[in-house]
Amino acid sequence: MRAVPWLLGALLLAGCATVPVPPARPPSPPSPSPPAPAAPADTGTVIAGIAAALVGTRYQFGGADQGGFDCSGLALYVHERVGLAIPRTAAAQQRAAQAVPLAQLAPGDLVFFHIGSRGIDHVGVYAGDGRFVHAPRAGLAVTFADLGSGFYGQHFVAAGRFWQRLPHRP
Repeated sequence: MRAVPWLLGALLLAGCATVPVPPARPPSPPSPSPPAPAAPADTGTVIAGIAAALVGTRYQFGGADQGGFDCSGLALYVHERVGLAIPRTAAAQQRAAQAVPLAQLAPGDLVFFHIGSRGIDHVGVYAGDGRFVHAPRAGLAVTFADLGSGFYGQHFVAAGRFWQRLPHRP
């Protein structure tokens, strides 16, 4: 009787050995390489895009969120969205930013204005093609304006950048 289980086990093992081995499948052709990831958009372009997406948001004195913006609150908000901390006021932003010559102005740079009686008192986010996004004043929503002519062209003072340092010039 003890031989029966051993005999059944041997038959089962032998049966497994007689199962034909399926022919090897030919190797499948290599799958095409995934496309190379696109280069990440530069930070300045992202900043300008965020600012442009906020056009139409209401002006709110002291505002720095989607409930409403003042000019420096808008600049603060768009920089925070890309992980950059900048000062709160237009004057402090201008002092802390890396100065950018007008010829090197790029989307995402801040443009500073002297409109009132004391120093830098207005800021916008340069969008490219001579335009910038800003929160002009109470009663007006975030909008685009032209940098090179008219009122803002006459009151432009400087530009600055937080998102990339300019190369050092000896």
